[in-house]
This record gives sequence, C-alpha cells and structure tokens, in this order.
Amino acid sequence: MSDLSPEEQWRVEHARMHAKHRGHEAMHAEMVLILIATLVVAQLLLVQWKQRHPRSYNMVTLFQMWVVPLYFTVKLHWWRFLVIWILFSAVTAFVTFRATRKPLVQTTPRLVYKWFLLIYKISYATGIVGYMAVMFTLFGLNLLFKIKPEDAMDFGISLLFYGLYYGVLERDFAEMCADYMASTIGFYSESGMPTKHLSDSVCAVCGQQIFVDVSEEGIIENTYRLSCNHVFHEFCIRGWCIVGKKQTCPYCKEKVDLKRMFSNPWERPHVMYGQLLDWLRYLVAWQPVIIGLVQGINYILGLE
Repeated sequence: MSDLSPEEQWRVEHARMHAKHRGHEAMHAEMVLILIATLVVAQLLLVQWKQRHPRSYNMVTLFQMWVVPLYFTVKLHWWRFLVIWILFSAVTAFVTFRATRKPLVQTTPRLVYKWFLLIYKISYATGIVGYMAVMFTLFGLNLLFKIKPEDAMDFGISLLFYGLYYGVLERDFAEMCADYMASTIGFYSESGMPTKHLSDSVCAVCGQQIFVDVSEEGIIENTYRLSCNHVFHEFCIRGWCIVGKKQTCPYCKEKVDLKRMFSNPWERPHVMYGQLLDWLRYLVAWQPVIIGLVQGINYILGLE
C-alpha cells in the first residue's frame, strides 16, 4: 500500500469496504430507517423545547456551539483553529463579563455591539471569500494561478467554515449580552411592560442621551426612528436588530420592518446571512449529538 499513490490507495480502501459490506443490504436499510426516524423525532423534540423553554434551549445550544468543534479540533490537531478559538473566547468572555455587570457602565453597550459587529463583518467577509474560492475551484479557475484543486478547495472550505462558525457563535453571544444589558437598563423586558419610562431624549438600547450639546458629554451619532416613532442611535438599533437578533422595538416591542430599515440593497444580504447562520446553528450544535445517538442505537441493536 505504501508504494501506491494516494488515489490508488483510496480505490483499494473503497474496494475493501464494498467487499466487507457485500450482502448486508437489509442491515443497511434498517440503519437508514433508524437514522431518518431519529432525525425526525429529534427535530420535533428540539422545536418543542425551543418553543416552551427558549432560554434554556439557547444556552445549551450556545454551549454546544462553543465546545463541540473544540473536541474535533484537538482530536484532529487543527492548531490554527485552536489559537483563533482561544483569542475569540478570551475577548468574548471579557465583553460578556462587562455586559452582565450590575450596575451597567454607560460605555458597555457600545463596546459590546462594536465587538460583535466587528466579528460579524469579518465572518461575513471570510465566508464570502471562502465561497468564491470554492466556486472558482469547481469552475477550474484555480488552474490559471497554478494552484492544485485540492489545495484551492481546502482553502475555500476552511474560510467558509471559519466565517460561518464564528458568525453563528458571535450572534448567539450577542443575543445573550443584549438580553442582559436591556434588562439591566430597564427599557426592555422579555415579557410585560418596561420597568421605567423612556424619555424622548434617551436611547433605549444604550441608555444614553440621543442629542447632546457641544458642552455635554455623550455620543454624537445619526439617529433612526422606527415606525412606532421611538428614536434610537442608528448604530445601536442596527446592532440590536442584526447582531442581537432582535426584530422588535427595544421599548414597546412593536415589530421592526427590516426591509424599511435596510432600504439599501447592499445591506439586505446581511439579513439573509443572519438567517443562514440560524440554520447552521442546528447543523453544528445538534447534528453531532443526533449522529452519536444513532451510532449508540446501532451499537445496541448489533448493527454495523
């Protein structure tokens, strides 16, 4: 085997696998049925859990999103990913610590949204570059730069994975931090009325003055008025809706019209990208658990 090329080794291993499993068609059909049934039941249970206890579902999902790839990283010796994961986790842990402190420092909401918006943009750009690299390889454009197809495909898939994974992770952390900060400030609660009245001159996201005089200390920034007539810092409300995944007014909970907010067609892909990340969360966090459950059932039933 050592004298064969990688392609020839793959063919030999493939032939051995077919020879090993020849005549086991009935067993394989049973394993496929177990897989399909487990996927359906698991999906129903996850949907019910998310609807009945969204807070615990989100926390468990976030923990799995954060830990599961770490296991495969250490096992497969992906040290570059491990270094980036440690740096991201260290900064995110500091930002999350600041967001969960009481009383909340006035500059904390801006720090939180700036960090997570930065990661959001980097992950978005990385995912786009990775997708383009994969498509260029499929169309054979990598040959123009004398790059091997396997190297170009590995590069594209790696960037695509980095962009999607950290895009999902930062959105979940941002949503958790947004909930903590909004409840601490007091203008937002998950259920019921706000705990204090919102002045026309205060932003309900960061709790600071919207308009400041030259002699006053505050944030000078463009403002945005929602359809419910509540006014916010433009940076705050965009971070609340895109990064924090909130599609309601931070004060009165009226539905936010994202199409009206992002009238620029170049900004609308950010909303679609967020929906893609929501789908990928299930794939990364729960799919390995479901596959492990299927393997356990097959082992108990003596299926191979």
